[in-house]
Amino acid sequence: MSGRVAVGVALLVAVSSADGRDWARFRGPNGEGTTADAAPPVEWGPGENVAWEADLPGPGSSSPIVVGDLVLVTCYTGYGLDQENPGDQQDLKRCLIAYDKRSGEQRWRVDVPAELPEDEYAGMFAQHGYASHTPASDGERVYAYFGKSGALAYDLQGKELWQTDCGDGFGANGWGSAASPLIYGDLVICTATAESESLIALDKKTGKEVWRRSEEGWDGVWGTPVLAEADGRTDLVFGAPQQMLGMDPATGETRWTCRGVETDAVSTSPVAHDGVVYIISGRGGALAVRAGGEGEVDDSHVLWRAGLRGSISTPVYHDGRLYGIGREGVSCVDAQTGERVYQARFEAVAEGPEAQQQEPGAQPQEAQPQEQEEGDQPRRGRRGGGGGGRFGSIAYSSPVVAGDLMYHFGRHGAGHVVRLAGEFQQVASNPPLSEGDYSGTPALSDGAMYVRSSRKLYCVREGGESVALR
Repeated sequence: MSGRVAVGVALLVAVSSADGRDWARFRGPNGEGTTADAAPPVEWGPGENVAWEADLPGPGSSSPIVVGDLVLVTCYTGYGLDQENPGDQQDLKRCLIAYDKRSGEQRWRVDVPAELPEDEYAGMFAQHGYASHTPASDGERVYAYFGKSGALAYDLQGKELWQTDCGDGFGANGWGSAASPLIYGDLVICTATAESESLIALDKKTGKEVWRRSEEGWDGVWGTPVLAEADGRTDLVFGAPQQMLGMDPATGETRWTCRGVETDAVSTSPVAHDGVVYIISGRGGALAVRAGGEGEVDDSHVLWRAGLRGSISTPVYHDGRLYGIGREGVSCVDAQTGERVYQARFEAVAEGPEAQQQEPGAQPQEAQPQEQEEGDQPRRGRRGGGGGGRFGSIAYSSPVVAGDLMYHFGRHGAGHVVRLAGEFQQVASNPPLSEGDYSGTPALSDGAMYVRSSRKLYCVREGGESVALR
């Protein structure tokens, strides 16, 4: 595709290959949402533990990643910025921007014109927009997926290396896709669900298609697959409507299947730990299955099924438990049995849009069966009104963990910190850093937390003094 413009000067940056301090894909190493690095501070705000903030050129629901000395994030501009007046699709562009992780200085930016026609800015697009896929990096290149505009690769100075078309479909709902690319060996695996109901593996050096798996109904998936190590091999595990699949990541061939969550819309991503893959759906229940099987594994490898209800947000595993975010705050589940350990509301922040009048740790009433949980999607084929209503406050951001502390941002920016244990222990509730939509999942690296809103990118670091960059 022609017409891409590199903005600014691509500075030479000393960037190491992806290592333990990198957070190089959605939810960090293998999408687990955890880091072995030091924990960031538990309290932050203007003038307190905010090392820097940078204005973003446009909104997005994607998450930042950290590669060497760079923080990278995607945005969109030109169209879909105002629900009442979305503008002209001809002006729609996606942006990939690199910032210096210590200073917040913009190192480079590339703009990618949209392949048209795009999905109209309505329904869930009025919630998550056109930059929902988090980029991924192998420490040498960064890979971005932009739906109908395809998959693209850049070097770490912002030079485009290749672009590959992955489909131009609109999906059943007209909401686009949202899953993020992941890297396996020499492959970049893209989840082109709305665009072609496919998983597509590309050669990471050339962008050439290596394999493709397509199934009817996969346009109802917005979650990112996960890699699971079991029995001396790696399975690519994909949570699809009514089914979970384990595939050979090198070929896309199915190794095993089992009955999945009972829903036609899967927004959350599976989580892998010690060879077991967990998924907790917005509706349709939850299950745990051991990877490494062959054929139909319902009777041999499924460890438990439960009537749990999650959210769009992906849960995190820690010390034998799963912690998820839903309408009622934090839900803690025993990973061995699927039984709920506790469910508790976040403490209200002192100020900001999310403040509520309720006691810390108050136990919520159970939702009635007819009520929908946060992760529920409207029935297939229906376009929501977008913008407000029930979806306006759904938490899209997933929790992340450093040590025994879990960090989570609500949709409007309230930042909560919880100590992970067998009972609810909230450590801090921080008011929003500024106005905006906080749908991206934070990135953790070297004792710092990188947080994006629809307007700004922040570095939360111990002892940081807030300096606005323009």
